[in-house]
Amino acid sequence: METRVGFVGIIVENRNDSADRVNKILSDCGNVIVARTGVPYDKKNCCVITLVVDASTDDLGLLTGKLGSVPGVTVKSALSKSK
Repeated sequence: METRVGFVGIIVENRNDSADRVNKILSDCGNVIVARTGVPYDKKNCCVITLVVDASTDDLGLLTGKLGSVPGVTVKSALSKSK
């Protein structure tokens, strides 16, 4: 299946409740993750995570769908137009 480069932006609100589940999902989908940066923001009790991915549309949908199902997690993503 064709893969494309893209990004995923993740905001984890109330990270104490959601961080373990988010990290498990990211670990399970690690085969499509090229790079990961996470920045905790204590003032708002949240964390912002950015991923660079090389994924098919199906794999990206699986990853973002799992992340989006976690309470308090917001996800946005995009893939390049060509490989």
